[in-house]
Amino acid sequence: MSLTEDAITKIKQMILDGRLKAGDRLPREADLADELGISRGSLREAVRALSLVRILDVRQGDGTYVTSLQADVLMEAMAFLVDFHQDASVLQLFEVRRVLEPAASQLAASAMSEADARDLVAFAGSVGSEPSVEELVQNDIEFHHRIAEASGNPVLCSLIDSLSRPTQRARVWRGLTQGDSRTRTLAEHHAIADAILRRQPALAHAWATVHVAGVEEWLRQALAS
Repeated sequence: MSLTEDAITKIKQMILDGRLKAGDRLPREADLADELGISRGSLREAVRALSLVRILDVRQGDGTYVTSLQADVLMEAMAFLVDFHQDASVLQLFEVRRVLEPAASQLAASAMSEADARDLVAFAGSVGSEPSVEELVQNDIEFHHRIAEASGNPVLCSLIDSLSRPTQRARVWRGLTQGDSRTRTLAEHHAIADAILRRQPALAHAWATVHVAGVEEWLRQALAS
């Protein structure tokens, strides 16, 4: 269990135990982190994850509250979960991405101009070493679009772009719950971009396969559990 998953479990237990009730405001971040024995960073990620599924409501400048927990509020979150936890179709989308993304990367390693390849390397590092999950996912979407566009095949680019949005929520959830996903994503982006810059099609294909397969394997395990 990752540190974020542990934090999520502890907050949910506080709600189940009645220590936090519907409408309650959460204690100050530092106090709650100390009470739960977790880092403030893990607490922030847990709060972000629970707000996505409508358990918590983050109000800028006011604080974080437990939602009403009424059925209609929680049912909205089901749309989020059904997207991939109870619908294997998103796994099938990742299986298709695992075929298309490496092909696009291989083509881009031959077709992308040196200037664009250098821009791709710079873009891969533009989010810094500790981006938020949302920043990383948006960077990931644009990163793969640039590669697909550079493949020189508009049909391939269109297919890859069309697969991006339906898999976005799964990537966000992975970033929130899998501890090392951000570090791995950044490292893999750099490896793909470097292979493209160095005109190494086979290596670009291999790294893109590893990159997409990592998300696919996480999702496969999530569906199995």
